[in-house]
Amino acid sequence: MADSNRVSFISLGCPKALVDSELVVTQLEGAGYEIVPGDEPAEVVVVNTCGFIDAARDESFETIQQCLDDAKKVVVTGCLGTEAAPLKQRFPQVEFVGGPADVATVLAGVQHYVPQADPLPELQVKSLQTSDDMWAHAGQRLRLTPEHYAYLKISEGCNHKCSFCIIPQMRGKLRSRPINSVLAEAQALVEQGVQELLVVAQDLSAYGVDIKYAQSNWNQRMLEARLDTLCQELGDIAPWVRLHYVYPYPSVDHLIPLMAEGKILPYLDVPLQHASPRVLKAMRRPAAAEKALQRIKTWRQICPELCIRSTFIVGFPGETDEDVGMLLDFLEEAQLDRVGCFTYSPVEGARANALADHVDQAEQLDRAERVYETQATISAGRLQSRVGKKLRVLVDSVDTHQLVGRSQYDAPDIDGQVFVELSQADVGMGVKEGDFVWAEITHSDDHDLYGEIVGQGVSLG
Repeated sequence: MADSNRVSFISLGCPKALVDSELVVTQLEGAGYEIVPGDEPAEVVVVNTCGFIDAARDESFETIQQCLDDAKKVVVTGCLGTEAAPLKQRFPQVEFVGGPADVATVLAGVQHYVPQADPLPELQVKSLQTSDDMWAHAGQRLRLTPEHYAYLKISEGCNHKCSFCIIPQMRGKLRSRPINSVLAEAQALVEQGVQELLVVAQDLSAYGVDIKYAQSNWNQRMLEARLDTLCQELGDIAPWVRLHYVYPYPSVDHLIPLMAEGKILPYLDVPLQHASPRVLKAMRRPAAAEKALQRIKTWRQICPELCIRSTFIVGFPGETDEDVGMLLDFLEEAQLDRVGCFTYSPVEGARANALADHVDQAEQLDRAERVYETQATISAGRLQSRVGKKLRVLVDSVDTHQLVGRSQYDAPDIDGQVFVELSQADVGMGVKEGDFVWAEITHSDDHDLYGEIVGQGVSLG
């Protein structure tokens, strides 16, 4: 195919945005274009931007500028695309700017720079954000992840009013998908060889609230759009189901028994953000630290193997050393498995920017370092506790000496890995990417686990 028909695509930001990118590139390919990575030759490049924090915005701006410097035509989509006027003012060469999953604008821009002889089908010029059938063929989308795992987005937008966040301005209010639509996509993905479904949304716990938990027909059964119902069904479809971005509401309690019985992975990604009651109130967060601690304790009583990762923000306006001390004490008591820490970003449009007593950047970085130092010891201890255990590992890559994969405790890209040494006999087993193996863990370090193969497949023996 000629280079003039090639479109390069760069996807920035979170897994939720990655799903948007997959839906967009699927429509581009369906329109007759060859999709190539962003660093390959092409006349036009589509940049799916992120605008959540200043660092992400800067990365988006730098990416757009680099593409322009490389004499490429640029089409912008994603979160920054909701600010079309200032973005076009900054980059006057960029004529086509659309919001998240705005297929109409992307296709119009690509068609303008690289015209196609045949007219585009009607469905392909609809915006995936507003079209009722935006998810009709989501399970057949061209994916940007490895073949053995996929992100499954169950809702869009968010109803929370956190003072540091502008996601509702960029992506709108909560819009849940019908449960049969989600399950149909999950079924299609597994039929294509997907072993792990990573369930994502801005707030998984709120799934179904906006549609009043509406029922829909799945396999001749009427199911309510509730997260526990969804997880029960997903557990019958995919070998592994992992949950991301779960608020610690009481409704989550219904998920823990499903984890304990092996229906879904015993893994929760819970963005707690802080532990100081005063800071949480200023953040307008919907949960209190003491309730979160009690809930974590109860969850672990039900499911001792539960792995919890979380994210926190330090340097929020008005945060004091005492507040940071509360956060460090919380980490010691909660014994979370994985923690990400961000310094406060005064992203344009966030209400927290109007608060008094902003913390200077050097102090923010110092506080983040204290969080990471405290958590490093905790995380290393949690990993050490798995030495001597036999863990099921999903293989991400294989070479002649070792395979690299992930256990039930590890999500791709953000958590650790399991490095499994291969003997000559192991090589003869023909293990490949996407397979499951059983590994006995021999040692650990601050981030990863190491082991040896003791079995292959879903179960030992």
